[in-house]
Amino acid sequence: MKAFVLRSYGSPDVLDLTDVAMPSPGDDEVLVRVLATSVQPYDWHLMRGEPYIARLMPGGPGLRGPEIDILGADVAGRVEAVGKNVTEFRPGDEVFAMPKRGGFSEYVCVPESELAPKPENLSFEQAAAVPLAAGTALLGLRDQGRIRPGQRVLVNGASGGVGTFAVQIAKAFGAEVTGVCGPRNTELVRSIGADEVIDYTKEDFTRSRQRYDLLLDVAGSRPGRACLRTLTREGTHVIVGGPGGRWLKPVGRMVSALALSPFVSQRVVRADVVGCTENKRNLMTLTELIEGGKVTPVIDRCYPFEEIPAAVRYQEEGHTAGKVVVTVGT
Repeated sequence: MKAFVLRSYGSPDVLDLTDVAMPSPGDDEVLVRVLATSVQPYDWHLMRGEPYIARLMPGGPGLRGPEIDILGADVAGRVEAVGKNVTEFRPGDEVFAMPKRGGFSEYVCVPESELAPKPENLSFEQAAAVPLAAGTALLGLRDQGRIRPGQRVLVNGASGGVGTFAVQIAKAFGAEVTGVCGPRNTELVRSIGADEVIDYTKEDFTRSRQRYDLLLDVAGSRPGRACLRTLTREGTHVIVGGPGGRWLKPVGRMVSALALSPFVSQRVVRADVVGCTENKRNLMTLTELIEGGKVTPVIDRCYPFEEIPAAVRYQEEGHTAGKVVVTVGT
C-alpha cells in the first residue's frame, strides 16, 4: 500500500510517499481502508518534533527521531477485515476514528474499542474532519469545562478546526456563545451559531467588562492572568492550545497557566483528547449531535492524497477556517 512515511524531523518535504507493508489486524483490531483523513497542528508538531521540550516527555514525538512513522490522527473509511475477537464491525461498514497515527496511508488498523460507525449524513471527507477537533471541543466544554445551559461561553480561536466545532457544541448545550477570531472569519463564526463575535484586531477580549462562565482557549493568544480577568469568580479556563514554538511553546504556556490554578478562585484545566480513554463514547455523542443537525463540520480545503505535504504546509500557516481534509481513496 501507499503511505507518507516520516523518517526524520523537518518540514513537510520530509514526508515520503512510498510503498509499505499492508497492516494486519490483531485479534481486537479492525483493518480500515482509509478514504479520507484530516490535517491538524497535532500532525505538524510531530513532524517537526516541536516544541523540543516535548521530545523529553512521555508520549512525546521521540527524543532521537520520530516515534510515529505514519502521521494522520483522523480517519474515515470502510472496514476491510476484522480480527477474530471483533463483534461490532464487519467488512464494508462505514466507520470513523481517531487512531492518532496512520491516517496518511491507504489502510490502517484501529482497535475496535476506538472505532465508531460514520455519521450517516456526512461524506467521508466531512467525517474525517470530526474526531480529534470535535473530540477536543467536546472534552473541553463538557468534561473539563462542565458546561451548563444558560452559561456565557467564550471561544478564543473560534474559526479554526476545534473552534468551529466548539461554537456549535456549546450552542447545542444551551450556552450563550461569543467567538473570538480574525476579521476574515467573523461572518463564518456568526453563521455557525455564535451570539456575538469579537474581531481580535479591533478588540482585546481580556479588557472587556463582560464576564464569562467558561473560556475555551484554543488560540492561546493572551496571557493566563489576563484570561482569568474575563471570567466570573467561579469560572473555568480550559486550555486547548496556543501558538507553536521551537523550544517551549505551547507547552510552556500551558504549564505556566496551570500553575496559577491553586492561587485563584477560577478553575484552570487542560483538554487532552490524545490521552482521553473515552474517545469512542465521545464519537458516538458527536454522531448524535451531527445526525441531529446541531453540528456540521466546517471544511476550509480538501486535498488529494498525493498532496498531503501541501495540505500540512497550508495548515502550518495557521489561518485555516475550519478543517483541512484529504481524500485518500474512493
